[in-house]
Amino acid sequence: MLGWEFPPHISGGLGTACLGITRGLAHHGVDVTLVLPRAFGDEPNDSARILGCSTAALDSTTGPASDALVRILGVDSALSPYLDEATYRARRQELTRTRVPSAAPGTDDAHRMSVASRGPAFGGFYGPNLLAEVARYASIVRELASREEFDVIHAHDWMTYPAGIAAARASGKPLVAHVHAIEFDRCGEHGNPAIVELERRGLAAADRVVCVSQYTADVVAKRYRVARHKIRVVHNAVLPNETPYLPSPARATSEPVVLFLGRVTYQKGPAYFLEAAARVVKALPRVRFVVAGSGDLLPSIVERTASLGLARHVRFTGFLSGADVERMYRAADVYVMPSVTEPFGIAPLEAMALDVPVIVSRSSGVAEVLKSALKVDFGNVDDLADKIIAVLTRPALRAALVAEGRRELTGMRWERRAERLIDVYKEAAA
Repeated sequence: MLGWEFPPHISGGLGTACLGITRGLAHHGVDVTLVLPRAFGDEPNDSARILGCSTAALDSTTGPASDALVRILGVDSALSPYLDEATYRARRQELTRTRVPSAAPGTDDAHRMSVASRGPAFGGFYGPNLLAEVARYASIVRELASREEFDVIHAHDWMTYPAGIAAARASGKPLVAHVHAIEFDRCGEHGNPAIVELERRGLAAADRVVCVSQYTADVVAKRYRVARHKIRVVHNAVLPNETPYLPSPARATSEPVVLFLGRVTYQKGPAYFLEAAARVVKALPRVRFVVAGSGDLLPSIVERTASLGLARHVRFTGFLSGADVERMYRAADVYVMPSVTEPFGIAPLEAMALDVPVIVSRSSGVAEVLKSALKVDFGNVDDLADKIIAVLTRPALRAALVAEGRRELTGMRWERRAERLIDVYKEAAA
């Protein structure tokens, strides 16, 4: 399995999905070797053994439900999801300054580094640009594929597609390309042509293409002319809450809270969230709004908040992770996902798992599987405002949404999604 990130080091929903997928597969006895492009050294070792070498092996079981093994091979790299060229360069410079020194001769880690380095010609340096780094990752994966034992290659999104193709050529094993988002989702018609081409090549080379929603499957078939017989839809799911109850952060007042949690980018629709907030405040002056996340639109969104006269009503938290995300959900009275385009959207499921009513854009994959969410057309800020007001002022509606959400989530488990993925693997290998 080729991925970008894995908890606790995540920058979006892809890492969360990969964790759910690997646990679901392990539940059914599937052994997974996950190869990640990452710079290592600061990962917590309370749940797994981490080896400090250029191709680090991290061994851990995935819980009492299964004896299957998930091994994580980390390739020292600056790649992570949602990077553009500028942010990649900044990340590369930071990692170059802080990368972990080589292990001392004679240590166990030094021996492992020597063994790991016999294959790929890799000196631990970061590529000069984003696409060069993707190619560098692919070359290392190709070498790993020539000596690892596996039955199928499962590649997540565009950064790993060249690596997936290389691994398939080196091993002769089938390739499954998993589409969580495409460049058109992230950037509309003004995406990076080089990334679009990498997506096209990856999807063309794959024996099967897994899409996180029918919405995404339709876009992939149209944009990239992928044959329908190759496409399979496997919706995302939600991990059961495995952490102890975390109290909500203390509130200065008893005012209701409306939450936007996600990347602050055009795709996620934060501008529509603010415009709806302005309408809600006119009817319910005590309501507070929280924008939790970071992204390229954050400065303009802060400016727009001021111009709308919402400065005292809107709080910006910046990027949240780990326990802070759960605390934020627990502090909210309603969660809003007003996305312009959303291949799936795991955040509403996470909110529902903590008994938070959700409002989602109809332009999202999660809208296909949720009956207990209120739905709006993206950009219809009047309808969005009306639905926010309804949830906040009608206790019976809120209670019904919470109860139905609990019922729905019982069927949205990664173990069930993994059964579908195993079927896809078998088809690809046939």
